Amino acid sequence: MLAKRIIPCLDVKDGRVVKGIHFQNLRDAGDPVETASQYSAGGADELVFLDITATLEKRDTIIDVINRTAQEVFIPLTVGGGIRTIDDISKILKAGADKISINSCAVRDPGLITRSAEKFGSQCTVVAIDARKKQDGTGWEVVIDAGTKPTEHEAVAWAKQVEKLGSGEIMLTSMDADGTQNGYDIELNRAVSEAVNIPVIASGGAGKPEHLYKVLTDGKADAALAASIFHYDSYPIKVVKEFLIDKGVEMRP
Repeated sequence: MLAKRIIPCLDVKDGRVVKGIHFQNLRDAGDPVETASQYSAGGADELVFLDITATLEKRDTIIDVINRTAQEVFIPLTVGGGIRTIDDISKILKAGADKISINSCAVRDPGLITRSAEKFGSQCTVVAIDARKKQDGTGWEVVIDAGTKPTEHEAVAWAKQVEKLGSGEIMLTSMDADGTQNGYDIELNRAVSEAVNIPVIASGGAGKPEHLYKVLTDGKADAALAASIFHYDSYPIKVVKEFLIDKGVEMRP
């Protein structure tokens, strides 16, 4: 069995780490380079860096911040936000990222997934899926543009499609749970994890170690991404890992 991963997420706006609820009411959570360095030293398995307003503002991801972060961090770094072309992906990887994450553009241009996988490899082509439970309870709709725009895609079906297109990993965020610290959407993560054969990173809702345990076991996720509980020192990564190891979850110490 592959070891489960703990992945802090750095949502960045205007060069600062921020955190909000449902992507709204953002508050400052520190310098991205300093924060990334602390997480790397603290036992994180990987890091995710998301420029959360790049797509809405129709601008490129902040390359210089990626470059400075990559110089300080020696664990896998995934970068997303504002990626629209193969050239964008190339710039981010050259700046020091190990993987790229595409979300809104993957919906608008699914061929970008395939082009990225063919040129750079599936292992570094991550598709992020933001999903919100349908009002009729029949599944989850995919939303884009930082959760502001619904699409015609159902999340489980879209996950299957992006796997076929060449994605090597899925970053799955519950928009209903994001920032609430009330726990991940276990049903959503289990449904997607059971539908695909590539790793699923659960995102949205972590508030305490028990939430990570539940999504990695009941939710069948391969990795748990979290922000608030790490940013504000509620639970250091070391404490979370020790809790999970004690519960029998296969982890890197």
